[in-house]
Amino acid sequence: MPIPVLPLNEMSVEEKLQTMETIWASLSANPDTIESPAWHEEENRVREARVASGEARFVDWEKANEEIRHQPLRG
Repeated sequence: MPIPVLPLNEMSVEEKLQTMETIWASLSANPDTIESPAWHEEENRVREARVASGEARFVDWEKANEEIRHQPLRG
């Protein structure tokens, strides 16, 4: 199926983010169909070690998402 060309130069940041969220929702609806890259396993081990040592902590996904949305855009 041909990929449609999006008018990225004409889209607002909000429209671009909504497009990305729509794509992500579609991809994440069937996670078993997506194979994680090999480096993900090593990265997960590193992050788990940081949490175990107290160097990092887990944050609720909804809270993290809300905090990210309220950060100023860097450009």
